[in-house]
Amino acid sequence: MATCWQGLWAYRFYLIVFFLPIFLLPLPILIPTKEAYCAYTIILMAFLWCTEALPLAVTAFLPTVMFPMMGIMGASVVSTEYLKDSNMLFIGGMLVALAVEHWNLHKRIALRVLLTIGVRPSLLILGFMVVTAFLSMWISNTATTAMMVPIAHAVLDQLHETPTGTDAEEGRNNPAFELQEPSPQKEETKLDNKQDGPAHPVPSESRAQQNEEQLRFTQGMSLCVCYSASIGGIATLTGTTTNLVLQGQVNSIFPQNGNVVNFASWFFFAFPTMVILLLLSWVWLQFLFLGFNFRKSCGLGDQMRKQERAAFEVIRREHKRLGPMTFAEKAVTILFVLLVVLWFTREPGFFTGWGNLAFSDENGNSMPSDGTVAILIGVILFIVPSKIPGLTQEPGKPGKLKAPPALLNWKIVKEKMPWNIVLLLGGGFALAKGSEESGLSKWLGDKLTPLESVPPPAIALILCLLIATFTECASNVATTTIFLPILASMSQAICIHPLYVMLPCTLSSSLAFMLPVATPPNAIAFSFGGLKVTDMARAGFMLNIIGVLVITLAINTWSIPMFDLHSFPSWAQSNTTGFCGVSQANVTTPSP
Repeated sequence: MATCWQGLWAYRFYLIVFFLPIFLLPLPILIPTKEAYCAYTIILMAFLWCTEALPLAVTAFLPTVMFPMMGIMGASVVSTEYLKDSNMLFIGGMLVALAVEHWNLHKRIALRVLLTIGVRPSLLILGFMVVTAFLSMWISNTATTAMMVPIAHAVLDQLHETPTGTDAEEGRNNPAFELQEPSPQKEETKLDNKQDGPAHPVPSESRAQQNEEQLRFTQGMSLCVCYSASIGGIATLTGTTTNLVLQGQVNSIFPQNGNVVNFASWFFFAFPTMVILLLLSWVWLQFLFLGFNFRKSCGLGDQMRKQERAAFEVIRREHKRLGPMTFAEKAVTILFVLLVVLWFTREPGFFTGWGNLAFSDENGNSMPSDGTVAILIGVILFIVPSKIPGLTQEPGKPGKLKAPPALLNWKIVKEKMPWNIVLLLGGGFALAKGSEESGLSKWLGDKLTPLESVPPPAIALILCLLIATFTECASNVATTTIFLPILASMSQAICIHPLYVMLPCTLSSSLAFMLPVATPPNAIAFSFGGLKVTDMARAGFMLNIIGVLVITLAINTWSIPMFDLHSFPSWAQSNTTGFCGVSQANVTTPSP
């Protein structure tokens, strides 16, 4: 019997892929309408995304097969949904991020900031969180975590050892700065802790207490890096893929929205949210893993100061090893700053941007998008040389001249570009379009009208809790792809601004803090930090609650005047069968 169950478990993905479509067949057979056909496709894809029985990107291809065969949309119409402006923004942003990673600019920034902040326990966790959050605003959360966790453990190795002789002044070389297989690294750390004991005998109780404190500090450092990577990603439109899903869904479902979600508007809404959540997360992790012992947190005592000097020396040595900034690093920095400036000034809303002045359409709107700017800078990366232009001899081939390589080449892009995310985004946009074309969105809207009697702040809070729970078990991108079209239909049915429910739920999908499998940064930290699932669940549960409360605060305060959330917009009204006047809007600014 046990062998039978083991066999079923081993073949579980094959069984899901084979039996799930058959199990759901009664829906389109008993209700032969386009709405039921589209619902069948959405439910099937939702289950496949949640179970990951097929790769996420492969599941995203299903609309190209099922929608034409079910008579919902033509094949050419479905296919155009797979490469929209949001996809181009993602590709352009990733090109710049790959250039930053390739030339180690992100590591230079991280080490420079840590040298400035210092290694006192009271500020070390905050320093790592600030650096990680800033980097994850621009490069992938996974890459940021993979770089920062080894640095954190290298610093901790110095803080947790008793320095003697030159080690106290110079610090010990630590290979953990380079991302290696975690198991050997943890074994070496255990051996070092056993061999490099203190010079004088220490009572067993004191040593046990010290080891417990060191373990808790290590756990806190590992969690602070992976949590801040997820938190930092919400601050910018390109920081995490779920933000781009929102932009694409809004543009697909409400094509007349006037580019309400762009880089500038998103940043001014999400950046304060990120800062508040980051600071509250630091307070919670400080309390949970370090407590509020002022003497220990501030690093008082000669022994602690010696250990801090050794840890500081490790960071200083790694920064010195990078050498002076190269021409390539300076060029990438200039292009990165230029990209951010162009994003902010294209169509900021509170003044006339360069897109409105130089490249406007007949209505005065900017024709270039954020994706246009990202692709422009991405193309320039393939043109600018990585060294000061000049001819050099090719190594090993005297007399043969060679031009310096460009800042970015296609080999790097081919190896590191997450093309699966591009397809996953396209699959979500195809689902949203199919829901609209089949009439499923209208049907959902009609069924959700009873929610009109529920206060909008309560709806937003409940939805945030639901999404934050769901995203612990499913992909963040899949979660937003499934829920956002439903929320758009609901907002039209009960006459509230679509962004009032779509914005907080998009942010809530990044609150994957409780499980190692919830997001790749969690998995990386779990492999390095000597963590148990219960440790991550205990810390992450409270962070989920804090995150939902902060997002609820944001959507009910500064986001209302920014996105005009107190009234139902005309661009959403045009897609509904009923009429939602301004006076019917349910969202009101909370009284102070």
